[in-house]
Amino acid sequence: MPATSHSHPSRRRRTYGLLAAAAGLATAGALVAALPAGAHDSKHGKPLPSRYQDVQLLSFNDLHGNLEPPSGSSGRVTEIQADGTTKTIDAGGVEYLATHLRQAREGNKYSVTAAGGDMVGASPLISGLFHDEPTIEALNKLDLDVTSVGNHEFDEGAKELARLQKGGCHPTDGCYTDEEFGGADFPYLAANVLDEKSGKPILKPYWVWKKKDVKVGFIGVTLEDTPGIVSAEGVKGLKFKDEVDTINKYAKELQRQGVKSIVALIHEGGLPASTSYNYNCDSPGAGDGISGPIVDIAKNISPSVDALVTGHTHAAYACTINDPSGKPRTVTSAASFGRLYTDTTLTYDRFTGDIARTAVKSANHVVTRTVPKAPDMTELISKWNTLAAPIGNRAIGYVSADVPNTGTESPMGDLIADAQLWYGKELDAEADLALMNPGGVRAGLTYAAKGAEGDGVVTYAEGFTVQPFANTVNLQDFTGAQLIQVLKEQVSGTNASAPKILQPSANLTYTLDLTKAGADRVVTDSVKLNGAAIDPAATYRVATNSFLAGGGDGFTTLGQGTNDLVGLDDLTALERYLLANSSATAPIAPPVTNRITIVK
Repeated sequence: MPATSHSHPSRRRRTYGLLAAAAGLATAGALVAALPAGAHDSKHGKPLPSRYQDVQLLSFNDLHGNLEPPSGSSGRVTEIQADGTTKTIDAGGVEYLATHLRQAREGNKYSVTAAGGDMVGASPLISGLFHDEPTIEALNKLDLDVTSVGNHEFDEGAKELARLQKGGCHPTDGCYTDEEFGGADFPYLAANVLDEKSGKPILKPYWVWKKKDVKVGFIGVTLEDTPGIVSAEGVKGLKFKDEVDTINKYAKELQRQGVKSIVALIHEGGLPASTSYNYNCDSPGAGDGISGPIVDIAKNISPSVDALVTGHTHAAYACTINDPSGKPRTVTSAASFGRLYTDTTLTYDRFTGDIARTAVKSANHVVTRTVPKAPDMTELISKWNTLAAPIGNRAIGYVSADVPNTGTESPMGDLIADAQLWYGKELDAEADLALMNPGGVRAGLTYAAKGAEGDGVVTYAEGFTVQPFANTVNLQDFTGAQLIQVLKEQVSGTNASAPKILQPSANLTYTLDLTKAGADRVVTDSVKLNGAAIDPAATYRVATNSFLAGGGDGFTTLGQGTNDLVGLDDLTALERYLLANSSATAPIAPPVTNRITIVK
């Protein structure tokens, strides 16, 4: 098993050891467990452990470096009330997450905290500007025990991920403070991410938590399609294997080592039937309340795995999906951005060393902002905000109202597309249109001031939160036929079941007919540029970001463009557009989302 954990003598010592240290205790533990409840050690007169021991599993996923409370809809959750109505609750922020987790652990001697990936990447300025070192420091303070990798852990490549694990200053930017970055106290698990040359996992595939005679194994994987949603440079030299095959392989290995209680940390998820975090996912029947990739994955993972902690879709659910033997198994996800955490009770059977599955209980809890802030997190945020302030507080534009990033076509997506076309024309006057991937629009812009900048002011920090990837703006030539094919790829191929609707610049319009299937959902003769039908034989110059220009998100045709011209990064393009087209007295209005006509 690859060893990538790093020793830090000055850090807190855990009260449990790893599996290697537990081998000699397994037999003794089994003998103790086999004694009847209430039995006493004849030599010392002390009561022996009972057969069953509840283990508290606290989990969360998709934090994405959101140390401060997320703004707008990204910082709220929806809750179903007893009378069937819903209300929204402000949620998130590591100052509050730390308090909630610490309160949840009180009175639970057997408690382990795990995460489902995307702890870093696509992060707000306070973390992203410093290559997410602040988030790793925060996770250490949260006493995170283990996490799987997610796709965003590969945004800056495997070497940078290894640095986040082991520590050390950034190879280009160096050290940000007087102290060298120490790395993660917890292991990142990457069971299905292999080095192409060695064929071995780049990080540990699994890890075992142990407390006295109780031990639980964790296997961590990310979605197999990670190369399709991460830049090619980020996954260079890596191979991503099937999630189910990988988990089943290492579940057998753990069992051979005597570890029978197993939790899978999977950075892949599902879509619940409701957006309310406390929706009854198992009504009317087990698993009926959720769809998406995690359903088939859960149905095929070995019954030896007792619970699945998932992520990626940013949805909230605590569901039951039957394993291959027909036995119910809990599958959870805690939304995103630290707005929720999941509390799962795993009842450990000392007789068998396994989880008594019928006793498993799980529920999501809101990270409310009504609890006291954790002082150590407030101090951490203040430290990094002080370093970021000279860059983050700079005004880069003005808006007249909120510019949300929600909806099939979002105002924020449209604004970015307009900015990229405007910047594209600065690079080459022949630029015709722009297309923006929806997953790259990480947040919206809020009118209300977050600090002292004033209402309507867009700061660099806010822009960074919207576009944190540092993708370049690229210009490429496509035929009209290729352009139509690109639009059809939004709703066909790998995007057939979960469409990815590109955000178009204002001069591109078309109809999306959702009553049809596959590529037919794009009404070909409705596609117009500047009011004129697309000529299949003509050449069009298209602005996209470098991720799309490489064929990302299943848009293979976008990877076939010619006459490439690479510009500056996408955030710079947005900044220049806002500075040129808005002012304090004439702020820019949110675009009207009427470029795509949707038929339902």
